[in-house]
Amino acid sequence: MEKQQIVVKDLGIMDYQQAWDYQEQLLKENVQLKSQAVDQWPKPTTNYLLFCEHPPVYTIGKSGHMENLLLDEAQLASRGIGFVPTNRGGDITFHGPGQVVGYPIIDLENFFTDIGKYLRSLEEVIIRTLADYGVKGDRSKGETGVWLDPHDKGAARKICAMGVRCSRWVTMHGFALNVNTPMDYFSNIIPCGIVDKKVASLNQEVGHEVPVEEVKAKLSKYFAEVFDCYIL
Repeated sequence: MEKQQIVVKDLGIMDYQQAWDYQEQLLKENVQLKSQAVDQWPKPTTNYLLFCEHPPVYTIGKSGHMENLLLDEAQLASRGIGFVPTNRGGDITFHGPGQVVGYPIIDLENFFTDIGKYLRSLEEVIIRTLADYGVKGDRSKGETGVWLDPHDKGAARKICAMGVRCSRWVTMHGFALNVNTPMDYFSNIIPCGIVDKKVASLNQEVGHEVPVEEVKAKLSKYFAEVFDCYIL
């Protein structure tokens, strides 16, 4: 199979809805290209890896439960935190300062048509990135995302949440890696609907603030490795 190219774009600090609209636009463009080239191989689509940081916002997936949000509308407003129901998978999570959010808009038909493998591949990108900081990322059986000490009930904590959507094998949404993220925001939700595990941030694990741009560079590097593609 022809080696694919990934266009990396850093969107900076961007409102969640604005980033979502942009993803929808890129997905729609790719789906339209595919519909015009049904018999063409590889598909003439453009792959993207978008990085951004959102102002404080809680988002919930299609299968999420509102009882996992522990604040009402007035409390959210008083704290300056947004709330957005989304069309991704997964339950409730937080996006905000010090967090690297990655949105891959890629055509899996030019890679592999397996959503489970796609999620495991995203997890692998995060695991390799964390390893560069001496932090051992791991998987928790039946729970998407990247964890620290997942097999120790008292110590298990999630450092990267994931939720994706796929249309005609074109992906959107993605991962949220806590780098220098204030943990107090997570006390207002039951993260991902999981009551018996905590949340972690990379800076707390290594004992100092971590350069966000450095993390993005590592994520891009390992994305290219794991997905066997070129980064532009």
